[in-house]
Amino acid sequence: MSSSLPLTSPFTFTNTQLAFKARTNQTQGFRVSCNSAQDDQADKKLILPESQKLVVPSVDRRNLLVGLGGLYTAANLPGAMAAPITAPDITSICQDAKDGIRNIATALRTTKCCPPSLGKTVKPFRFPTEKTVRKRWPAHAGTKKQVDDYRRAIKAMRELDDDHPHSFVSQAKIHCAYCNGGYTQVDSGTGFPDINIQIHNSWLFFPFHRWYLYFYERILGKLINEPEFALPFWKWDEPAGMPIAEMFLPESPNPLYDELRDPDHIQKRLIDLDYAGTDKDIPDQQQIECNLATVYRDLVRNGGDTLSFFGGEYVAGDSPVAGTDPSVGSVESGSHTAVHRWVGKRGTPNSEDMGNFYSAGYDPVFYIHHANVDRMWKLWKDLRLPGHVDPKEDDWLNASYVFYDENEDLVRVYNKDCVDVRRLKYDFIENSDGPFPWRKSRPPQRRKSAQVASTVDVKTVEKTKFPVRLDKIVKVSVKRPAVNRSEEDKEKNNEVLLIKGIKYDSGKFVKFDVFVNDKLKEGEVTTPCDPEYAGGFAQIPHNAMKSMFMTSSARFGLNELLEDTNTEGDEYAMVTLVPRTGCEDLTVGQIKIELVPIPKA
Repeated sequence: MSSSLPLTSPFTFTNTQLAFKARTNQTQGFRVSCNSAQDDQADKKLILPESQKLVVPSVDRRNLLVGLGGLYTAANLPGAMAAPITAPDITSICQDAKDGIRNIATALRTTKCCPPSLGKTVKPFRFPTEKTVRKRWPAHAGTKKQVDDYRRAIKAMRELDDDHPHSFVSQAKIHCAYCNGGYTQVDSGTGFPDINIQIHNSWLFFPFHRWYLYFYERILGKLINEPEFALPFWKWDEPAGMPIAEMFLPESPNPLYDELRDPDHIQKRLIDLDYAGTDKDIPDQQQIECNLATVYRDLVRNGGDTLSFFGGEYVAGDSPVAGTDPSVGSVESGSHTAVHRWVGKRGTPNSEDMGNFYSAGYDPVFYIHHANVDRMWKLWKDLRLPGHVDPKEDDWLNASYVFYDENEDLVRVYNKDCVDVRRLKYDFIENSDGPFPWRKSRPPQRRKSAQVASTVDVKTVEKTKFPVRLDKIVKVSVKRPAVNRSEEDKEKNNEVLLIKGIKYDSGKFVKFDVFVNDKLKEGEVTTPCDPEYAGGFAQIPHNAMKSMFMTSSARFGLNELLEDTNTEGDEYAMVTLVPRTGCEDLTVGQIKIELVPIPKA
């Protein structure tokens, strides 16, 4: 009989679970074209001959849907009718933020997140021309000058009037406005004034935050007249950098301190990159090993193609609440969300500050966390694995946002202009000797002697009624498209588990874990540090009011997992979904496994 997966996950480790072995990584990435027949959205799209493809710029996309009798949705219209997300003039078209804030009456930060207006028009972005390159530095290893300059800059920012576009409050409100319903898609495509812009849960996640930090960094440098000023980054992917850096700890006065942080975590200080709302009672060394495995999973195993790493398509007319279910990217749903929730103060009305998107920008830790998330994008590309490439679709390249720059000018920036940090004149100081520790943190292969020959009888997906509620552990058997695949075939196709139609209450923190082929003997417990752990789905409160539901999807790479669990020859994969928090009313619409072609570079 297979071992159980308790909701509380006691983390009882066996010796094999702690033996994280160094491996020569031979993982092959891949990229999925959004027009590929294997793309999950492709079978929903209307494919027309070239002679029949029409661009109708004057037709409201939603009205067109009505005219077609509701046959098509924003997600499956032909590409010629799509358009990129375009932020409006942020000073003239803005509304109070309400999305994702369950308790507005008791909110600890303002929901009036619109930026100040200086009466300026929006200018096009110009690349920096200076010859110097700003070098972002690990927060735990900064020099005295780096730390002192950073403190001075944040202090100067805090001293500005709140209605100044460079003030600490104005900078914090940027995240609130873009993430909690401050702007609509009125300037996107043919105009959708009743649909909000949401820069999470899709392929906008990485580029938006890169631009956000780009201007934030340059503003701080100008405030203290330091043209080479660079932000620190929280290097939580390295053991020495996992604790919160000393400069953020409580002291008086300290412009880097935020009282709305979890006091227990400040005291313990070692981050949990798979945090689910409760602390794991495990030794620090085990936590370090689990963290490294999480980073490896986010960048390699589950980040094996463009869609899996960045998240799904999100274009003009797509509602962040209903109508589509774009997949969330591996880093965003993984280590990124865990850090947000781990730092935010438990017991506050809306998990302020870091635990809710509307308030996250009020904690200086937010920016060093996202500086490392931005670094994850760069490291992912630097791996140079097949498929580790940026999106090439016009709707991604031409998506745009508006920010105040360091000169207090409104500037429009595009995704296509931020793909190369060298053109933006910044880089990251890497202080690691040899390969990054997480590169050698692929979970060890499961000993066959620790497994049972077969698992308990589990219903197949065909015999399971969907949607299925995740108020308890759910197990299903999913037929695989092929077994015992050759190395040649693995070089052509990647096996991917798709959890689709995840419908959840977007006003609260939700997380569930996904295990595949758990065959441990009775009495042994599978944990998120083990090879059977495919990954998790997690969301910070970020859209819609209380009891408003969003829909999303998640993707998990299976090539390595099947090897590591000795199950490449199994015709069916047993998929186990374990609710961790906020899943009482969460439902899953579909579970399947596909072979996704790996295109040539």
